[in-house]
Amino acid sequence: MAEHHELMGGKLHVYKRENSRHWQCSTYLAGKNRRISTKEESLSHAKEIAEDWYLELRGKSRAGQLTSGPTFKKAADQFLQEYETITNGERSETWVAAYGLMLRVHILPFFGKLALTEITAGKLQEYRVHRRQTAMERIGRPPSRSSMHHEMVAIRQVLKTALRHNWLQFLPDMTQPYKTSGKISHRAWFSPEEYKKLYTATRRRADKPLHNRGRWKWECEQLHDYVLFMANTGLRPDEASRLQFRDVAIVKDRETKETILEIEVRGKRGVGFCKSTSSAVEPFRRLQARLRDDGKRDPAIESGQPPGRSKERPSQKPKGDSPQASLVPPKGGEPQASVALSKEKPKAALSKPRPTDLVFPNRPRELLNSILDETELKRDRDGKPRTAYSLRHTYICFRLMEGADIYQIAKNCRTSVEMIEKFYAAHIKTTLDAAAINVRKGVIARERKTRESLAE
Repeated sequence: MAEHHELMGGKLHVYKRENSRHWQCSTYLAGKNRRISTKEESLSHAKEIAEDWYLELRGKSRAGQLTSGPTFKKAADQFLQEYETITNGERSETWVAAYGLMLRVHILPFFGKLALTEITAGKLQEYRVHRRQTAMERIGRPPSRSSMHHEMVAIRQVLKTALRHNWLQFLPDMTQPYKTSGKISHRAWFSPEEYKKLYTATRRRADKPLHNRGRWKWECEQLHDYVLFMANTGLRPDEASRLQFRDVAIVKDRETKETILEIEVRGKRGVGFCKSTSSAVEPFRRLQARLRDDGKRDPAIESGQPPGRSKERPSQKPKGDSPQASLVPPKGGEPQASVALSKEKPKAALSKPRPTDLVFPNRPRELLNSILDETELKRDRDGKPRTAYSLRHTYICFRLMEGADIYQIAKNCRTSVEMIEKFYAAHIKTTLDAAAINVRKGVIARERKTRESLAE
């Protein structure tokens, strides 16, 4: 049985648990049970620490500095429970899981035990300093601006949850002090010269894969058409991975008199529409005509599940020399490794894709990165890595350079004008009008008079 002693007329208790060698103390004050460990093995020293702790709490209570109420951890648990339920189907599972990861790894260790009323603007600034210091100690660099932004958004969402449940009376000031204007930067894209270098490399790889093996020809041809298709439609990679052949129609545009693609897009913004450039038509026709076997169909569609979510989808990189890895048989017959297995499993028959098949059943991430490394295009001049998303950025930049209306680009790319102005238009030189910039008083009038006098 635990040893127990009463102090301060029974208002303070000092006790030791059976499995502990340290004395602990507890009291009930301001509507809440409070307890700490004295971290002392001596009873006399533990009593002195307990009395000092109790008197300090009494002083804070009289001064109105003793906080009580629900903790930040309770509000965080409530937020995660509500967020996962309310956004079911609206936000991806990865997005919801990211909030839980940020709270568990970074935010709760700092705010978890604090009462909601203790979270002030000063405490939030202390968190920013603490987050920077811990990051410097662990990885040698401070957290990025976007990481800190996402974490502050998560904290704000938790505090708003507490506000809805009347656990908090008002939100603290969350603006960052001493904040200067953010540096104007652009997202990684391909300039016209770099884009030509990229699709030339993918076309060369499609014509002649490495090691002259037919097993990679299908993937290399898909990658070449993927690059051309993405750079001429502006689709996000996740939108392209959900795209089915029935979502794309080849039409003749009435305004431009050109043959283009009309695409029904399903992605992070729900269902939207996109009109491509004329350069996307020929790659799509090649995708329609390219033969594929059942290994390149999405089994989720056959079972009625959302496309692109099947766990049984074959890996994007074939392994070994098995007959399943050979999509297009090489000239001269089957490879040696498949001869022994040909009796056990016959080779799949090739056929044209069906309307419900995915246009791009696998993301060519590894093959694209390999070609970017070979052509020294993996990083731009600022050191930012290029990915499949850079093809979307390239499309937007090319449209701006051609003088397209920024509002129409935003509608076609299912984004906002603000995003395009912030990340794209700021670094496109063709958006600047030299005639409007280099204006000099009286020069235009004098030149007009000179031309009129010469004409007479």
